[in-house]
This record gives sequence, C-alpha cells and structure tokens, in this order.
Amino acid sequence: MSNEPITLTAGDAEVTVLPGNGGRIGGLRVGGVELLRQGERFGCFPMVPWCGRIRDGRFRDGAGVQQMPLNSPPHAIHGTARDGAWRIARATADEAVITYDLVDPWPYPGRVTQAVALTPDALTLTMSVETYDSSFPAQIGWHPWFNRNLGGEGAEDVRVAFEAAWQEERGDDHLPTGRRIDPKPGPWDDCFGMPGGVDVTLTWPGQLELKVGSREEWVVVYDEQAEAVCVEPQTGPPDGLNTLPRLVTLLEPLEAATTWSWRRL
Repeated sequence: MSNEPITLTAGDAEVTVLPGNGGRIGGLRVGGVELLRQGERFGCFPMVPWCGRIRDGRFRDGAGVQQMPLNSPPHAIHGTARDGAWRIARATADEAVITYDLVDPWPYPGRVTQAVALTPDALTLTMSVETYDSSFPAQIGWHPWFNRNLGGEGAEDVRVAFEAAWQEERGDDHLPTGRRIDPKPGPWDDCFGMPGGVDVTLTWPGQLELKVGSREEWVVVYDEQAEAVCVEPQTGPPDGLNTLPRLVTLLEPLEAATTWSWRRL
C-alpha cells in the first residue's frame, strides 16, 4: 500500500496519520477541536530507534562505537524514523498499521511497526522494533506536541499534573548527569521516572482532560514553548543507548505502547 495520509474516526474523535511524514500523527480532533500543534514538524512523531539526545551522537555497541549524524549539535536527537517515509500495512475506519525499515545512517537492519487504534475516548499507539540479523540497542518513544490553548472564548492554558518518583538531573548539555533528584517545579525540559508506569494528566479547564499513560517508566516533559507542551513516554532516559541500553534480538523485539484517554469537562 502507499504512504498517503490516513484518517481514522470513532465517535466524535478523528485522527490523521501521516506515514509519508515520519509516521507521525498529524492531528487529533475531539468534537472538532484540534489537540495537537499543527505543522510538518509537530503533531506527534515516533522517536525510534532512540529517544531524546545521544551524547555527541555516539553510542557503544559491544567493542565498537557507532556515530549518528549530529542533527542537534553537539548531539544526535530523536532517532531516524521521523525523517523517513513509512508504508501502510493495513488501514480500517478506526485503526492503521504502518511500517518503517531502518536504513542508513542507522547501522543495523530492522523494521519498526506502529499500530494506531482509535476509540471514541482514547487513542492507543503501539510500536515494536525487530531485527533481521544482529542484535542492537534501541529505544521507543513518542513526542506529542499538545496545544497549550484549545481556543474559544475565555479558554485557559493547559495544566500539566503528575507525580514522579524522581527527576533525572539535567546537565548544561541537556543530558542527564546520572544523578536522580527530587522532582522540581516547571518549566521543564526534563526526564522523570515513574516506576509504576507513566501517568500524566493534561487539563484544559472547562474543556477537556486528557491522560497520557504507558507501562513504561520514563517520561520527558517539555513545556518551555509558548504554543505547546510535550509529554513523551519512552522506554529509557535520554542518552539511554549508552546508559540503559535495551537490546533488540531475533527472539525478543522491543515493544512499547501509550494510551491517551480523554473526557469532556
């Protein structure tokens, strides 16, 4: 199948999937109100085969060192799949499955599969990374840009609420130092640990409450931009290919999921 845009609907919810633009979710509308920041770089893109920054773009795999392009100098950021065209494997009225074959500059052959499933009150994103050959370290995550304000008369900005067990101390280079500290108040561009699973609530007062959930225990919260806030569940912290590698093998792919559920206020 091609990589043309896909529209999913369920109840009064509508999702646009953009396989040709990095496999991202281009929009999520509830009752006609758009929740995601619009633009070719925004929406919600998959972070794979790594999340956040890799220090100096380098990570070790066994005895060797791999170098990724420095697309956020001096680091490499957010993986390679968001820059490529994905293909449609299956699409129905309320579900789509898209795939992406890992290619250069990622040094290992493999395939990423992302399933997008919509119900009237929730969106579930599921992703897996498989190898065809050698094992390799990888991460999975999602980077949604939620609109700070949904518009309308007297509309208030979104409020972000969560309880984390710890915050990764952030160095001047925007990477975790390796120290865990007590969570600090925002604004944030920080990674938090939630051993019981990611659980973050976004509330647009008088309009909508949306919960971002995942069985994974890492989430990056970014709210330093005027237009949007980001809540990014992921399988490890930034620079995790070096500090907390998760291995993809022939017998064991890497899998993760996140569900966004909402209710009207």
